[in-house]
Amino acid sequence: MKTPYTRRKFLKASTLAGVAGLTAPMWLSRARAADPPEELTSVLTTTNVANASVSADLWRHDTPELVAAALKDIPAAGPGPFQESWNSIGQNYKDPDWFRNGKFGIYMHWGIYSVPAHGSEWYVRYMYGGNKGIMDWHTEHFGPPTKFGYKDFLPMFTAANWDPDAWANLFKKAGAKYVFAPGEHHDGFSNWDSKVNPFNAKNYGPKRDLDGDLIAAVRKAGLKTGISDHSFFHFQFIPTPPPGSELLNSDLYDPKWTDFYNVADRSNEARVKFMHNWVARRFETIDKYNPDMLWFDMGTDHAIDPLKIRVAAYYYNRAREWGKEVAISAKGAAWVSGQIMDYEREGRAPMELTDWIWQPDDPIQDKFGYVEGIHPGPPGGYVVRIVENVCKNGNYLLNISPKADGTIPQEQQDVLLAIGKWLGVNGEAIYHTRPWTKFGEGPVADACAASMVKLRAAGNFAGRLNGQNMAGDGVGGGGVSRKGYTPKDIRFTARGDTLYAMVMKWPDDASVAVTSLATGQPVKGKVGKVELLGHGEPLQFTQDADGLKVKFPSEKPCDYIYALKITGLKLT
Repeated sequence: MKTPYTRRKFLKASTLAGVAGLTAPMWLSRARAADPPEELTSVLTTTNVANASVSADLWRHDTPELVAAALKDIPAAGPGPFQESWNSIGQNYKDPDWFRNGKFGIYMHWGIYSVPAHGSEWYVRYMYGGNKGIMDWHTEHFGPPTKFGYKDFLPMFTAANWDPDAWANLFKKAGAKYVFAPGEHHDGFSNWDSKVNPFNAKNYGPKRDLDGDLIAAVRKAGLKTGISDHSFFHFQFIPTPPPGSELLNSDLYDPKWTDFYNVADRSNEARVKFMHNWVARRFETIDKYNPDMLWFDMGTDHAIDPLKIRVAAYYYNRAREWGKEVAISAKGAAWVSGQIMDYEREGRAPMELTDWIWQPDDPIQDKFGYVEGIHPGPPGGYVVRIVENVCKNGNYLLNISPKADGTIPQEQQDVLLAIGKWLGVNGEAIYHTRPWTKFGEGPVADACAASMVKLRAAGNFAGRLNGQNMAGDGVGGGGVSRKGYTPKDIRFTARGDTLYAMVMKWPDDASVAVTSLATGQPVKGKVGKVELLGHGEPLQFTQDADGLKVKFPSEKPCDYIYALKITGLKLT
């Protein structure tokens, strides 16, 4: 049996194309070397002229002419310092302080795919032939795709029990400082009241502006807001049915839904329209919601850079008019400048202290969209990721998975509240901090360092643009231990002259030695006081050639990871 063209292979092919600056046919041939041609045909869908379009002028790659045509009638970048070039954007852009201070954000996958709640948020691709198992499951539960199409889930995406204010309050209790509304996924359905895309949450399903209502609630709660977009993949996302397939008689070819599915017409003209509308939708959400961040999952093909440059320059100039610090966050090299790096899942997060800021988008359960039967992990695991990232100059963006009715499963809420409880005690060691001269000490930090040496030697690390899973002996992405922690594992952050040393495991013998603060180490000043956040009283300590030795109290102030506050040093 031949292996299906999976999510991982699809993304790998897209990433290869973008990093190399390849156009579609080139990355199609690159991927074809590893995958069966008949299955790869269902990815770009440009080889089946009879089924793909009435036009012989079939889209095969984004030429400069097509990209220029897509920008016709799109407003210019507008007044302001950001001109339409990556150099200008890079010279004028500054990472927002609110992002550097906030450390912990929440975003979500919530849409039509939340209705079947099966497989993953890629359901629309899978049900139309991208995954036989899911196609069979769909047929069993709803009928064949020729009778029950993806659009038929729309009335079932109700958000009937949704309370955006309750969501915002939950996110605030969780300790999040920024929240991204779920703008649009690969399925082409906009969760806002769009005048550009008629297939939106105001016209169908919930019949309300989901993004607008959530952004308003989040702002009312005092949090920063953003909006996510995955839609640039949509044009080629759903497989083209092969000749003779029953799917040629499905709603993929219903004229009313042609622009929704983007399968029936993949001509150059359709591609230009798609790219034009993609830019127009970005402008629409920028002007409608004034978001603090735009977040993108869109690959790294630089043939479309003029589109991204227009969006970035317009957004950053508009933000100057608003008097706001804003940013764009995206995966890989999608935006050449003016971008905060995002890594898909914690597994790709840096394992060392970086000189750039970043965040992984990491799901609370294995899939990003809500899937029945999949559950979140223990709360302590997410707290570990926050700590490991922050000490290395990163943030943590946690994805939640709401149900179609607008409720967040209780077990996900419990995780969020547990994170908030920990941050309520230890937030001082997280928020508004900056990395120290080293991210940590102990066996896990040593394993991270050794792993990075091996990764670099093997040529498996691309620095800031790295898209590989990070792994080594006992450690994974973000430097998260796969074997657990000991009291010798300590992570550092700093704020002014205050150093925070977060002990990853409670010491059974009530004593911890911070070896990085041993006498003779190149640290200015002298330790004057050591406190344990949440304890209330200063702790006893001594300092010698073996380290700063701290006596812990008998009772824990929280459930995991214990933050020492050390003052008296001269760090600035």
